[in-house]
Amino acid sequence: MSKTFAVIGDPINHSLSPNIHSAAFRDLNLDCSYIAYRIPRGELKEGIESLKKIKIDGFNVTIPHKIEMMKYLDKTDESCSLIGAVNTVINNEGILKGYNTDMDGFLDPFKKKKIRIQDTKILLLGAGGAARAIVAGFAKEKAQHITIANRTLEKANNLKQFANKIGLNSDSITIENLGSNLEEFDIIVNATSIGLKNEPSPISFESIRPETIVYDIVYLPMNTDFLKKGKQKEATIIYGYEMLLGQAARAFEIWHGTEAPYNAMKKALLGGI
Repeated sequence: MSKTFAVIGDPINHSLSPNIHSAAFRDLNLDCSYIAYRIPRGELKEGIESLKKIKIDGFNVTIPHKIEMMKYLDKTDESCSLIGAVNTVINNEGILKGYNTDMDGFLDPFKKKKIRIQDTKILLLGAGGAARAIVAGFAKEKAQHITIANRTLEKANNLKQFANKIGLNSDSITIENLGSNLEEFDIIVNATSIGLKNEPSPISFESIRPETIVYDIVYLPMNTDFLKKGKQKEATIIYGYEMLLGQAARAFEIWHGTEAPYNAMKKALLGGI
């Protein structure tokens, strides 16, 4: 029996998800299709109703619906409740269960590269949507300490409180007060949108150690200035597309109950960026 999946959001035409999932279906000979479905802000309730009418089997949720979608779920996975946002939904005969694959997606490249997070010191740039899932991931993997740097201190403070609540030691600072002495950090993550439009890196890498992990969650362009500067200092680089692939693979496993064809998905993704 044919199954249908979707990604919902606005804007949606730039989404790479249809490409990635369609490649997975082809690779495993699954009778499934995956569509991008634009639901404008303020029209989520109606949008969900129409998805239920066509008996959608599952869908991904992207900006601006990841938090509001929580209201329309019948069940939530613990990742979803912890992060307070949903990006993957499975429809079981009209019962919608939500998951958040951001945390697993973010951690996936560390696991694939066998990079240890336990007892590390982390610098996280940004305190927006994805940052909360990233903090939860670092807490789960028992990082030692996280410094949250954001343009506005208030958002960084809110995230710091969340980190402390879930057992991860943290402090907060504005990006402009960060200074250039970053050699104490083992892992530096850019979770801001800086780099999307080829902007220069928000920090200087002058003082980082060569073995530092430099991770940008921006996946377009693939080589942001942030990552280029990290490469110049011989840092270990993790690309944004690796997180995107990790998220997609986890969503695939939730929907199909089987291991995702990672390499087929990677090939489709890299062909598209």
